[in-house]
Amino acid sequence: MKQYLDLLKYVLKNGKKKSDRTGVGTISVFGYQTRYDISKNFPLLTTKKVFYKSMIHELLWFIKGDTNIKYLVDNNCNIWNEWPYEKYKKSKFFKGETQKEFVEKIRKNKEFAKKFGNLGPVYGKQWRDFNGVDQLQDVIDQIKTNPNSRRLIVCAWNPVDVKNMLLPPCHSLFQFYVEDNKYLSCELYQRSADAFLGVPFNIASYSLLVYIIASMCNLKPKEFIHSFGDLHIYLNHLKQVKTQLKRKPRKLPKLKIKNKHKKIEDYVFEDFEIIDYDPAEPILAKVAV
Repeated sequence: MKQYLDLLKYVLKNGKKKSDRTGVGTISVFGYQTRYDISKNFPLLTTKKVFYKSMIHELLWFIKGDTNIKYLVDNNCNIWNEWPYEKYKKSKFFKGETQKEFVEKIRKNKEFAKKFGNLGPVYGKQWRDFNGVDQLQDVIDQIKTNPNSRRLIVCAWNPVDVKNMLLPPCHSLFQFYVEDNKYLSCELYQRSADAFLGVPFNIASYSLLVYIIASMCNLKPKEFIHSFGDLHIYLNHLKQVKTQLKRKPRKLPKLKIKNKHKKIEDYVFEDFEIIDYDPAEPILAKVAV
């Protein structure tokens, strides 16, 4: 995935230092685009290991319209834990628990999870119930019945609900495109993108979504296009980025969907198989909250 390494190089070369909500600081550019051919191989980064099990579970969580981290925690996906924990720390119920202890309470106590594990009306809520509209199902129906439509859009950015979200959507709008009644592509607009930690997940997640919907609509996946607003590298990720840029991309894996379902919410983790994934070792970094 040379495109991704070129993205990192572009930000390092052209980015300007900019303060941000987290207080960590970034090197930031505004406006960039990459394209990935997903017709033969699956775009799972190989210059560091991407924990694709978490990526798959997160996407299934979105698809089901869920906004509580309990499903993720139960499946050892910990990428959303920081935000409800930070909210819990500010509540009168906080008893000095560490984040690890908080997550264990989410895992073991359904009532605690129900009360403190919700992120507000984030992605899944907007995908499946945007002011009463099931956008994701509508798009699938349109792809099947009106594939040439230019309205195959799902929007996660709902101004009415933003104030109630612990983290407003970073990947905020995506559009599908059917070509020759055979191929399905997707373009994502991402208003804010953590180039080192987040973007590899986003590439894989939306490519997987294309694979799922293509399978449901008897189409073949073709291309994922990734468009950015504020694309940035956090200042505490610079060392990791430079380590990654010294590595050479390896052969991309393939994705197999083992079962086909009539309803998109019926897909489960076991329906997917990543074949021949041979990445370099992980490069760890802290997420900015």
